[in-house]
Amino acid sequence: MKKLWVLVLFSLLVSSVAPQTRGADADSGATVTEGGVHVIPIRDDIMPPVLYVVRRGIKEAIAAEARMVIIDMETNGGRVDTTEELIEILDRFDGKKVTFVNKKAFSAGAFISVATEEIYMAPGSVIGAAAPILMAPGGTGVEAMPNTMEVKMTSGISALVRANAERYGHNVQVIEAMIDKSKELKVDDQILCEKGQILTLTNTEAEKEYGEPAKKLLSAGTVEDLAALYEILGVASSEVVVVEPSGTEQLGAWINRISPVLLMIGIIGLYLEFKTPGFGLPGIVGLTAFVIYFLGGYIAGLSSIGWGAVFIIGLLLLIVEILLIPGTIIAGLVGAAMMLGAIVMALVDWDPTLPAYTAPTIGQFALPMRSLTVALLGSLGFIVLIGRYLPETSFYRHMVSESVSGGQTEKDFIAQQDSRLGKTGIVVSALRPGGKAKFGDETIDVVSQGEMIEEGIDVKIIDFSGRDAVVVSI
Repeated sequence: MKKLWVLVLFSLLVSSVAPQTRGADADSGATVTEGGVHVIPIRDDIMPPVLYVVRRGIKEAIAAEARMVIIDMETNGGRVDTTEELIEILDRFDGKKVTFVNKKAFSAGAFISVATEEIYMAPGSVIGAAAPILMAPGGTGVEAMPNTMEVKMTSGISALVRANAERYGHNVQVIEAMIDKSKELKVDDQILCEKGQILTLTNTEAEKEYGEPAKKLLSAGTVEDLAALYEILGVASSEVVVVEPSGTEQLGAWINRISPVLLMIGIIGLYLEFKTPGFGLPGIVGLTAFVIYFLGGYIAGLSSIGWGAVFIIGLLLLIVEILLIPGTIIAGLVGAAMMLGAIVMALVDWDPTLPAYTAPTIGQFALPMRSLTVALLGSLGFIVLIGRYLPETSFYRHMVSESVSGGQTEKDFIAQQDSRLGKTGIVVSALRPGGKAKFGDETIDVVSQGEMIEEGIDVKIIDFSGRDAVVVSI
Protein backbone atom coordinates (compact mmCIF):
# COMPACT_ATOMS: atom_id res chain seq x y z
CA MET A 1 0.00 0.00 0.00
CA LYS A 2 3.01 2.28 -0.18
CA LYS A 3 1.57 4.13 -3.20
CA LEU A 4 -1.50 5.28 -1.26
CA TRP A 5 0.45 8.40 -0.31
CA VAL A 6 -0.31 9.51 -3.89
CA LEU A 7 -4.03 9.71 -3.11
CA VAL A 8 -3.52 11.35 0.28
CA LEU A 9 -1.19 14.03 -1.08
CA PHE A 10 -3.53 14.85 -3.99
CA SER A 11 -6.49 15.19 -1.61
CA LEU A 12 -4.55 17.52 0.68
CA LEU A 13 -3.40 19.70 -2.20
CA VAL A 14 -6.91 20.02 -3.64
CA SER A 15 -8.50 20.79 -0.27
CA SER A 16 -5.83 23.38 0.57
CA VAL A 17 -6.53 25.50 -2.52
CA ALA A 18 -10.26 25.00 -3.04
CA PRO A 19 -11.63 27.44 -0.44
CA GLN A 20 -9.41 30.27 -1.70
CA THR A 21 -9.66 30.10 -5.45
CA ARG A 22 -13.20 30.85 -6.57
CA GLY A 23 -12.00 33.86 -8.51
CA ALA A 24 -15.01 33.95 -10.73
CA ASP A 25 -17.07 35.09 -7.77
CA ALA A 26 -14.86 36.15 -4.91
CA ASP A 27 -12.53 38.45 -6.80
CA SER A 28 -15.02 40.24 -8.97
CA GLY A 29 -15.96 42.76 -6.32
CA ALA A 30 -19.40 42.95 -7.89
CA THR A 31 -22.42 43.71 -5.77
CA VAL A 32 -25.29 41.49 -6.83
CA THR A 33 -28.26 43.76 -7.54
CA GLU A 34 -31.47 42.05 -8.53
CA GLY A 35 -32.93 43.60 -11.66
CA GLY A 36 -29.82 45.73 -12.18
CA VAL A 37 -27.53 46.33 -15.15
CA HIS A 38 -24.21 44.54 -15.69
CA VAL A 39 -21.49 46.25 -17.74
CA ILE A 40 -18.97 43.82 -19.27
CA PRO A 41 -15.81 45.33 -20.81
CA ILE A 42 -14.15 43.86 -23.90
CA ARG A 43 -10.85 45.68 -24.12
CA ASP A 44 -8.56 43.16 -25.85
CA ASP A 45 -8.42 41.08 -28.99
CA ILE A 46 -11.17 38.44 -29.11
CA MET A 47 -9.07 35.54 -27.85
CA PRO A 48 -9.84 32.82 -25.25
CA PRO A 49 -8.86 34.96 -22.20
CA VAL A 50 -11.69 37.41 -23.03
CA LEU A 51 -14.17 34.58 -22.57
CA TYR A 52 -13.43 34.31 -18.85
CA VAL A 53 -14.63 37.83 -18.07
CA VAL A 54 -17.66 37.65 -20.40
CA ARG A 55 -18.63 34.21 -19.08
CA ARG A 56 -18.47 35.35 -15.47
CA GLY A 57 -20.35 38.57 -16.26
CA ILE A 58 -23.20 36.71 -17.95
CA LYS A 59 -23.39 34.11 -15.16
CA GLU A 60 -23.53 36.86 -12.54
CA ALA A 61 -26.18 38.74 -14.53
CA ILE A 62 -28.30 35.59 -14.77
CA ALA A 63 -27.89 34.83 -11.06
CA ALA A 64 -28.83 38.43 -10.14
CA GLU A 65 -31.82 38.39 -12.54
CA ALA A 66 -30.41 41.52 -14.17
CA ARG A 67 -32.62 43.25 -16.71
CA MET A 68 -29.81 44.43 -18.98
CA VAL A 69 -26.21 43.69 -20.02
CA ILE A 70 -24.06 46.38 -21.67
CA ILE A 71 -20.96 45.31 -23.63
CA ASP A 72 -18.34 48.07 -23.37
CA MET A 73 -16.49 47.37 -26.64
CA GLU A 74 -13.01 48.37 -27.80
CA THR A 75 -11.30 45.69 -29.90
CA ASN A 76 -9.38 45.10 -33.11
CA GLY A 77 -11.14 41.76 -33.62
CA GLY A 78 -9.84 38.25 -33.12
CA ARG A 79 -10.50 34.55 -33.62
CA VAL A 80 -13.72 33.35 -35.24
CA ASP A 81 -14.09 30.29 -32.98
CA THR A 82 -13.75 32.45 -29.86
CA THR A 83 -16.24 34.93 -31.32
CA GLU A 84 -18.78 32.16 -31.92
CA GLU A 85 -18.38 30.90 -28.36
CA LEU A 86 -18.71 34.43 -26.98
CA ILE A 87 -21.93 34.99 -28.94
CA GLU A 88 -23.28 31.69 -27.56
CA ILE A 89 -22.50 32.88 -24.03
CA LEU A 90 -24.33 36.19 -24.64
CA ASP A 91 -27.30 34.27 -25.97
CA ARG A 92 -27.78 32.62 -22.57
CA PHE A 93 -28.90 35.96 -21.12
CA ASP A 94 -32.61 36.56 -21.66
CA GLY A 95 -32.63 40.27 -20.76
CA LYS A 96 -31.82 43.22 -22.98
CA LYS A 97 -28.31 43.33 -24.48
CA VAL A 98 -26.67 46.59 -25.60
CA THR A 99 -23.26 47.29 -27.16
CA PHE A 100 -21.39 50.54 -26.56
CA VAL A 101 -18.59 50.97 -29.12
CA ASN A 102 -16.21 52.93 -26.93
CA LYS A 103 -13.64 53.46 -29.64
CA LYS A 104 -13.56 50.65 -32.21
CA ALA A 105 -15.33 47.40 -33.01
CA PHE A 106 -13.42 45.87 -35.89
CA SER A 107 -14.02 42.41 -37.32
CA ALA A 108 -15.08 40.08 -34.47
CA GLY A 109 -16.11 43.16 -32.48
CA ALA A 110 -18.67 43.97 -35.17
CA PHE A 111 -19.96 40.37 -35.12
CA ILE A 112 -20.51 40.56 -31.36
CA SER A 113 -22.16 43.98 -31.62
CA VAL A 114 -24.90 42.75 -33.95
CA ALA A 115 -25.64 39.94 -31.47
CA THR A 116 -27.17 42.60 -29.19
CA GLU A 117 -30.47 44.49 -29.54
CA GLU A 118 -28.99 48.00 -29.68
CA ILE A 119 -25.64 49.51 -30.67
CA TYR A 120 -24.48 52.92 -29.45
CA MET A 121 -21.17 54.52 -30.41
CA ALA A 122 -18.86 57.09 -28.86
CA PRO A 123 -17.77 60.19 -30.82
CA GLY A 124 -15.01 59.30 -33.28
CA SER A 125 -15.58 55.54 -32.95
CA VAL A 126 -15.71 53.09 -35.87
CA ILE A 127 -17.25 49.71 -36.60
CA GLY A 128 -16.79 47.20 -39.44
CA ALA A 129 -13.89 45.78 -41.49
CA ALA A 130 -15.08 42.28 -40.67
CA ALA A 131 -13.70 40.26 -43.58
CA PRO A 132 -11.95 37.02 -42.50
CA ILE A 133 -8.15 36.84 -42.67
CA LEU A 134 -5.58 34.17 -41.95
CA MET A 135 -3.65 34.47 -38.70
CA ALA A 136 0.07 33.87 -38.80
CA PRO A 137 2.01 32.48 -35.82
CA GLY A 138 2.16 35.19 -33.19
CA GLY A 139 -1.30 36.53 -34.05
CA THR A 140 -0.45 38.83 -37.00
CA GLY A 141 -2.90 39.02 -39.87
CA VAL A 142 -2.01 37.70 -43.34
CA GLU A 143 -3.96 39.36 -46.13
CA ALA A 144 -3.42 36.68 -48.73
CA MET A 145 -5.93 33.84 -48.43
CA PRO A 146 -6.62 31.05 -50.92
CA ASN A 147 -9.76 31.94 -52.86
CA THR A 148 -11.61 28.70 -52.00
CA MET A 149 -10.86 29.13 -48.31
CA GLU A 150 -11.93 32.78 -48.41
CA VAL A 151 -15.26 31.93 -50.05
CA LYS A 152 -15.89 29.13 -47.54
CA MET A 153 -15.04 31.22 -44.48
CA THR A 154 -16.94 34.25 -45.73
CA SER A 155 -20.04 32.15 -46.39
CA GLY A 156 -20.00 30.54 -42.94
CA ILE A 157 -19.35 33.75 -41.02
CA SER A 158 -21.84 35.71 -43.08
CA ALA A 159 -24.60 33.19 -42.30
CA LEU A 160 -23.86 33.34 -38.57
CA VAL A 161 -23.83 37.13 -38.43
CA ARG A 162 -26.88 37.48 -40.71
CA ALA A 163 -28.85 35.25 -38.38
CA ASN A 164 -28.03 37.48 -35.42
CA ALA A 165 -28.67 40.66 -37.40
CA GLU A 166 -32.11 39.41 -38.44
CA ARG A 167 -32.88 38.30 -34.91
CA TYR A 168 -32.07 41.68 -33.37
CA GLY A 169 -33.40 43.89 -36.16
CA HIS A 170 -30.14 45.16 -37.69
CA ASN A 171 -29.71 45.90 -41.39
CA VAL A 172 -28.49 42.62 -42.91
CA GLN A 173 -27.12 44.34 -46.02
CA VAL A 174 -24.86 46.52 -43.86
CA ILE A 175 -23.46 43.48 -42.07
CA GLU A 176 -22.85 41.61 -45.33
CA ALA A 177 -20.97 44.61 -46.76
CA MET A 178 -18.67 44.52 -43.71
CA ILE A 179 -17.81 40.86 -44.36
CA ASP A 180 -18.05 40.16 -48.08
CA LYS A 181 -16.19 42.43 -50.50
CA SER A 182 -18.27 41.05 -53.37
CA LYS A 183 -21.35 42.77 -51.91
CA GLU A 184 -22.41 46.31 -52.80
CA LEU A 185 -24.25 48.39 -50.19
CA LYS A 186 -26.82 50.70 -51.78
CA VAL A 187 -29.40 52.55 -49.70
CA ASP A 188 -31.89 55.09 -51.13
CA ASP A 189 -30.09 54.98 -54.51
CA GLN A 190 -26.89 55.98 -52.73
CA ILE A 191 -23.92 53.61 -52.93
CA LEU A 192 -22.33 53.46 -49.49
CA CYS A 193 -19.85 50.69 -50.28
CA GLU A 194 -18.76 49.60 -53.75
CA LYS A 195 -18.00 46.02 -54.76
CA GLY A 196 -14.43 45.06 -53.95
CA GLN A 197 -14.44 47.18 -50.78
CA ILE A 198 -15.08 46.27 -47.13
CA LEU A 199 -17.48 48.51 -45.25
CA THR A 200 -16.31 50.41 -42.17
CA LEU A 201 -18.59 53.00 -40.59
CA THR A 202 -17.85 55.97 -38.38
CA ASN A 203 -20.28 56.80 -35.61
CA THR A 204 -21.91 59.57 -37.68
CA GLU A 205 -22.26 57.31 -40.75
CA ALA A 206 -23.69 54.46 -38.67
CA GLU A 207 -26.45 56.62 -37.18
CA LYS A 208 -27.64 58.21 -40.43
CA GLU A 209 -31.26 57.54 -41.33
CA TYR A 210 -32.35 56.04 -44.64
CA GLY A 211 -35.54 54.72 -46.22
CA GLU A 212 -39.24 55.15 -45.63
CA PRO A 213 -39.97 55.06 -42.79
CA ALA A 214 -36.57 56.46 -41.83
CA LYS A 215 -34.37 54.00 -40.00
CA LYS A 216 -30.83 54.39 -38.75
CA LEU A 217 -28.22 52.46 -40.67
CA LEU A 218 -26.73 50.55 -37.71
CA SER A 219 -26.11 52.66 -34.60
CA ALA A 220 -28.97 53.80 -32.36
CA GLY A 221 -27.03 56.98 -31.64
CA THR A 222 -23.82 58.68 -30.51
CA VAL A 223 -23.26 59.11 -26.78
CA GLU A 224 -20.34 60.76 -25.04
CA ASP A 225 -19.60 57.99 -22.56
CA LEU A 226 -21.19 55.25 -20.47
CA ALA A 227 -22.73 57.76 -18.07
CA ALA A 228 -24.57 59.38 -20.97
CA LEU A 229 -25.66 55.95 -22.19
CA TYR A 230 -27.07 55.12 -18.76
CA GLU A 231 -29.20 58.25 -18.94
CA ILE A 232 -30.56 57.36 -22.39
CA LEU A 233 -31.36 53.81 -21.30
CA GLY A 234 -32.96 54.96 -18.06
CA VAL A 235 -30.36 53.27 -15.88
CA ALA A 236 -29.53 54.65 -12.43
CA SER A 237 -25.85 54.56 -11.45
CA SER A 238 -26.79 52.75 -8.24
CA GLU A 239 -27.99 49.70 -10.16
CA VAL A 240 -24.89 49.37 -12.36
CA VAL A 241 -22.49 46.47 -11.74
CA VAL A 242 -19.20 46.77 -13.65
CA VAL A 243 -17.54 43.40 -14.21
CA GLU A 244 -13.78 43.84 -13.99
CA PRO A 245 -11.17 41.20 -14.94
CA SER A 246 -9.84 39.50 -11.81
CA GLY A 247 -6.33 38.31 -11.06
CA THR A 248 -7.49 34.73 -10.72
CA GLU A 249 -9.17 34.83 -14.14
CA GLN A 250 -5.91 35.93 -15.68
CA LEU A 251 -4.21 33.10 -13.80
CA GLY A 252 -6.89 30.67 -14.97
CA ALA A 253 -6.42 31.79 -18.57
CA TRP A 254 -2.69 31.19 -18.32
CA ILE A 255 -3.14 27.78 -16.69
CA ASN A 256 -5.60 26.63 -19.34
CA ARG A 257 -3.26 27.76 -22.11
CA ILE A 258 -0.62 25.35 -20.76
CA SER A 259 -3.12 22.60 -19.85
CA PRO A 260 -1.63 20.06 -22.34
CA VAL A 261 1.80 20.54 -20.76
CA LEU A 262 0.37 20.11 -17.25
CA LEU A 263 -1.37 16.90 -18.28
CA MET A 264 1.83 15.56 -19.83
CA ILE A 265 3.79 16.30 -16.66
CA GLY A 266 1.06 14.69 -14.55
CA ILE A 267 0.85 11.51 -16.65
CA ILE A 268 4.61 11.07 -16.90
CA GLY A 269 5.09 11.83 -13.20
CA LEU A 270 2.58 9.19 -12.08
CA TYR A 271 3.99 6.69 -14.56
CA LEU A 272 7.50 7.15 -13.15
CA GLU A 273 6.17 6.96 -9.59
CA PHE A 274 4.57 3.59 -10.19
CA LYS A 275 7.70 2.34 -11.95
CA THR A 276 9.99 3.22 -9.05
CA PRO A 277 9.75 1.97 -5.47
CA GLY A 278 8.54 3.94 -2.46
CA PHE A 279 7.99 7.68 -2.07
CA GLY A 280 9.62 9.78 -4.79
CA LEU A 281 9.87 13.12 -6.56
CA PRO A 282 8.07 12.06 -9.79
CA GLY A 283 4.82 11.43 -7.93
CA ILE A 284 4.96 14.80 -6.18
CA VAL A 285 5.62 16.63 -9.46
CA GLY A 286 2.91 14.67 -11.29
CA LEU A 287 0.26 15.28 -8.65
CA THR A 288 1.13 18.96 -8.39
CA ALA A 289 0.66 19.27 -12.17
CA PHE A 290 -2.80 17.67 -11.92
CA VAL A 291 -3.77 19.95 -9.03
CA ILE A 292 -2.79 23.03 -11.07
CA TYR A 293 -4.73 21.66 -14.06
CA PHE A 294 -7.97 21.21 -12.09
CA LEU A 295 -7.38 24.53 -10.36
CA GLY A 296 -7.25 26.30 -13.73
CA GLY A 297 -10.72 25.12 -14.74
CA TYR A 298 -12.11 25.92 -11.30
CA ILE A 299 -10.90 29.49 -10.93
CA ALA A 300 -11.81 30.26 -14.56
CA GLY A 301 -15.43 29.43 -13.71
CA LEU A 302 -15.56 26.49 -16.11
CA SER A 303 -16.27 23.66 -13.69
CA SER A 304 -16.67 22.54 -10.11
CA ILE A 305 -13.75 21.37 -7.98
CA GLY A 306 -15.81 18.18 -7.65
CA TRP A 307 -14.15 16.87 -10.78
CA GLY A 308 -10.93 16.77 -8.76
CA ALA A 309 -12.73 14.44 -6.35
CA VAL A 310 -13.80 12.21 -9.25
CA PHE A 311 -10.17 12.08 -10.34
CA ILE A 312 -9.14 11.04 -6.80
CA ILE A 313 -11.67 8.20 -6.74
CA GLY A 314 -10.46 7.00 -10.14
CA LEU A 315 -6.85 7.13 -8.93
CA LEU A 316 -7.79 5.12 -5.84
CA LEU A 317 -9.41 2.41 -7.99
CA LEU A 318 -6.31 2.30 -10.18
CA ILE A 319 -4.08 1.90 -7.10
CA VAL A 320 -6.34 -0.91 -5.81
CA GLU A 321 -6.08 -2.65 -9.19
CA ILE A 322 -2.29 -2.41 -9.26
CA LEU A 323 -1.49 -3.20 -5.62
CA LEU A 324 -4.34 -5.30 -4.23
CA ILE A 325 -6.17 -7.12 -7.02
CA PRO A 326 -3.89 -7.11 -10.09
CA GLY A 327 -5.28 -8.77 -13.18
CA THR A 328 -8.97 -8.18 -12.41
CA ILE A 329 -9.05 -5.32 -14.95
CA ILE A 330 -12.50 -3.97 -13.94
CA ALA A 331 -11.29 -1.70 -11.12
CA GLY A 332 -8.48 -0.40 -13.29
CA LEU A 333 -10.73 0.29 -16.29
CA VAL A 334 -13.34 2.07 -14.17
CA GLY A 335 -10.63 4.08 -12.41
CA ALA A 336 -8.96 5.07 -15.68
CA ALA A 337 -12.34 6.06 -17.18
CA MET A 338 -13.13 8.24 -14.14
CA MET A 339 -9.72 9.93 -14.34
CA LEU A 340 -10.06 10.64 -18.07
CA GLY A 341 -13.65 11.81 -17.63
CA ALA A 342 -12.63 14.20 -14.83
CA ILE A 343 -9.78 15.60 -16.93
CA VAL A 344 -12.17 16.34 -19.81
CA MET A 345 -15.05 17.71 -17.73
CA ALA A 346 -12.74 20.01 -15.75
CA LEU A 347 -12.54 22.30 -18.80
CA VAL A 348 -16.15 22.03 -20.02
CA ASP A 349 -18.13 25.25 -19.56
CA TRP A 350 -21.55 24.54 -18.05
CA ASP A 351 -24.52 26.66 -19.06
CA PRO A 352 -26.01 28.05 -15.81
CA THR A 353 -29.41 28.54 -17.43
CA LEU A 354 -29.88 24.80 -18.02
CA PRO A 355 -30.62 22.04 -15.48
CA ALA A 356 -27.56 20.36 -13.99
CA TYR A 357 -28.35 17.08 -15.75
CA THR A 358 -28.34 18.67 -19.22
CA ALA A 359 -25.57 17.24 -21.41
CA PRO A 360 -22.97 19.69 -22.76
CA THR A 361 -22.83 20.39 -26.49
CA ILE A 362 -20.13 18.95 -28.72
CA GLY A 363 -18.49 22.35 -29.04
CA GLN A 364 -17.98 22.55 -25.28
CA PHE A 365 -15.69 19.51 -25.47
CA ALA A 366 -13.33 21.05 -28.04
CA LEU A 367 -10.85 22.63 -25.59
CA PRO A 368 -10.50 19.70 -23.14
CA MET A 369 -10.36 17.05 -25.88
CA ARG A 370 -7.68 19.00 -27.72
CA SER A 371 -5.65 19.34 -24.52
CA LEU A 372 -6.07 15.65 -23.63
CA THR A 373 -5.16 14.42 -27.12
CA VAL A 374 -1.97 16.49 -27.24
CA ALA A 375 -1.05 15.36 -23.72
CA LEU A 376 -1.64 11.65 -24.40
CA LEU A 377 0.37 11.67 -27.62
CA GLY A 378 3.21 13.62 -26.00
CA SER A 379 3.20 11.43 -22.89
CA LEU A 380 3.27 8.25 -24.95
CA GLY A 381 6.37 9.43 -26.78
CA PHE A 382 8.10 10.37 -23.53
CA ILE A 383 7.16 7.07 -21.86
CA VAL A 384 8.61 5.09 -24.77
CA LEU A 385 11.88 7.02 -24.45
CA ILE A 386 11.85 6.70 -20.66
CA GLY A 387 11.31 2.93 -20.82
CA ARG A 388 14.20 2.60 -23.23
CA TYR A 389 16.83 4.92 -21.75
CA LEU A 390 15.91 5.93 -18.17
CA PRO A 391 16.92 2.65 -16.40
CA GLU A 392 20.44 3.11 -17.78
CA THR A 393 20.89 6.62 -16.37
CA SER A 394 22.51 7.63 -13.08
CA PHE A 395 19.41 9.73 -12.32
CA TYR A 396 17.20 6.64 -12.26
CA ARG A 397 19.65 4.71 -10.10
CA HIS A 398 19.78 7.69 -7.76
CA MET A 399 15.97 7.75 -7.53
CA VAL A 400 15.90 4.05 -6.76
CA SER A 401 18.59 4.23 -4.10
CA GLU A 402 16.91 7.24 -2.45
CA SER A 403 13.39 5.84 -2.46
CA VAL A 404 13.54 2.12 -1.68
CA SER A 405 12.19 1.20 1.72
CA GLY A 406 14.56 0.42 4.57
CA GLY A 407 17.30 2.62 3.16
CA GLN A 408 18.34 0.04 0.58
CA THR A 409 21.38 1.28 -1.34
CA GLU A 410 21.86 1.23 -5.09
CA LYS A 411 24.46 -1.48 -4.73
CA ASP A 412 22.12 -3.65 -2.68
CA PHE A 413 19.28 -3.09 -5.11
CA ILE A 414 21.39 -4.11 -8.13
CA ALA A 415 22.70 -7.13 -6.21
CA GLN A 416 19.13 -8.14 -5.41
CA GLN A 417 18.18 -7.99 -9.08
CA ASP A 418 21.25 -10.01 -10.06
CA SER A 419 20.33 -12.68 -7.53
CA ARG A 420 16.86 -13.03 -9.05
CA LEU A 421 18.09 -13.32 -12.64
CA GLY A 422 17.41 -16.81 -14.00
CA LYS A 423 15.01 -17.81 -11.21
CA THR A 424 11.86 -19.70 -12.10
CA GLY A 425 8.46 -19.27 -10.53
CA ILE A 426 4.73 -19.29 -11.16
CA VAL A 427 2.37 -16.55 -12.31
CA VAL A 428 -0.10 -15.63 -9.56
CA SER A 429 -1.98 -12.96 -11.54
CA ALA A 430 -2.32 -13.01 -15.31
CA LEU A 431 0.30 -10.96 -17.17
CA ARG A 432 -1.38 -8.52 -19.60
CA PRO A 433 1.57 -7.95 -19.97
CA GLY A 434 2.23 -6.84 -16.37
CA GLY A 435 1.25 -8.70 -13.22
CA LYS A 436 2.76 -10.68 -10.37
CA ALA A 437 4.65 -13.95 -10.06
CA LYS A 438 5.88 -15.95 -7.07
CA PHE A 439 9.49 -17.12 -6.82
CA GLY A 440 9.91 -19.31 -3.76
CA ASP A 441 8.45 -17.34 -0.85
CA GLU A 442 8.73 -14.01 -2.67
CA THR A 443 6.03 -12.41 -4.85
CA ILE A 444 7.23 -9.61 -7.12
CA ASP A 445 6.04 -7.42 -10.00
CA VAL A 446 6.83 -8.92 -13.39
CA VAL A 447 6.19 -8.08 -17.03
CA SER A 448 6.20 -10.29 -20.11
CA GLN A 449 7.77 -9.38 -23.44
CA GLY A 450 4.37 -8.41 -24.78
CA GLU A 451 2.50 -11.70 -24.76
CA MET A 452 -0.32 -12.57 -22.36
CA ILE A 453 0.61 -15.23 -19.78
CA GLU A 454 -2.21 -16.77 -17.77
CA GLU A 455 -2.21 -17.47 -14.04
CA GLY A 456 -0.51 -20.76 -13.04
CA ILE A 457 2.05 -20.77 -15.89
CA ASP A 458 5.71 -21.29 -14.99
CA VAL A 459 8.00 -18.40 -15.91
CA LYS A 460 11.67 -17.49 -15.79
CA ILE A 461 13.32 -14.12 -15.11
CA ILE A 462 15.51 -13.13 -18.05
CA ASP A 463 15.99 -9.38 -17.51
CA PHE A 464 14.78 -6.30 -15.63
CA SER A 465 12.93 -3.22 -16.84
CA GLY A 466 13.37 -0.67 -14.10
CA ARG A 467 11.77 -2.22 -11.01
CA ASP A 468 9.91 -4.98 -12.87
CA ALA A 469 11.36 -8.38 -13.71
CA VAL A 470 11.05 -9.40 -17.37
CA VAL A 471 9.87 -13.01 -17.66
CA VAL A 472 9.17 -15.64 -20.31
CA SER A 473 7.00 -18.73 -20.01
CA ILE A 474 8.76 -22.08 -19.65
